[in-house]
Amino acid sequence: MDIFIPDNIPQNEALSRVTHMGIGTHQDDLEIMSLDGILKCFRQPNLWYMGVTVSNGAGAPRDGIYAAYTDAELQEVRRAEQKKAAYLGEYAACAQLMYSSSDIKNIENIDVVADIVKLLQIAQPKVVYTHNLADKHDTHVAVALRVIQAIRSLPASERPEKLYGCEVWRGLDWLCDDDKTIFNVSGHPNISASLMGLYDSQIQAKRYDFAAVGRRRANATFLDSHFTDKVDEAIFGLDMSALMHDENLEPAAFLDEYLNRFINDVKLRVKKYG
Repeated sequence: MDIFIPDNIPQNEALSRVTHMGIGTHQDDLEIMSLDGILKCFRQPNLWYMGVTVSNGAGAPRDGIYAAYTDAELQEVRRAEQKKAAYLGEYAACAQLMYSSSDIKNIENIDVVADIVKLLQIAQPKVVYTHNLADKHDTHVAVALRVIQAIRSLPASERPEKLYGCEVWRGLDWLCDDDKTIFNVSGHPNISASLMGLYDSQIQAKRYDFAAVGRRRANATFLDSHFTDKVDEAIFGLDMSALMHDENLEPAAFLDEYLNRFINDVKLRVKKYG
């Protein structure tokens, strides 16, 4: 585990001030999905964001000057890019666990969960952001499930107040509006753009920086057809807090509730006017 403290204060002190934590799979996932926490904490003396990246970043598509990089070389680049983002965003801390995708997806690998538990116990964040369970990237879903496992293993008094699943490899526009948690991330567009711009090794292959802001602006505009835009950019989240408190609630059954409401909403509208 590699823990980076941008302002160089002692590690325990740095982690003990954390209020918001993003736990993502790859370097740059945090800046896409948990921008709400980053911006909420930026320059706020009593609010601090910590980023946790679970994978080592190997196997990513590469192009341009990175086309010939080996997996080992690319991992070093991506690790450095994540640290640059932590410094620019003034994170309380940034932890990179450096697991392979296969390790994360291996349900019998207890080390991934153990490392997340360790960080949660030290930092004790009030809000945790991770991937939503309907994400179409296998490793993203696996990370979300490991986060749920880790939180459930904590005593009830040490669990976060909120757990949100956020957008990366599948948007949450499909959720019924009443089921959406809407994060207004309109503030500091220069900071959000700069954070994504640091991931040059990824942008050379795919324009994640353009895509992320495009989705946020589309969310804000297409949220409601009858009213003027209330925000410039929005991220949609799924409140997954129920999965922290009810250990008998299966994640798939939890997701079924939202999927069924979406299906019923679509069918009802078609039947109403058909």
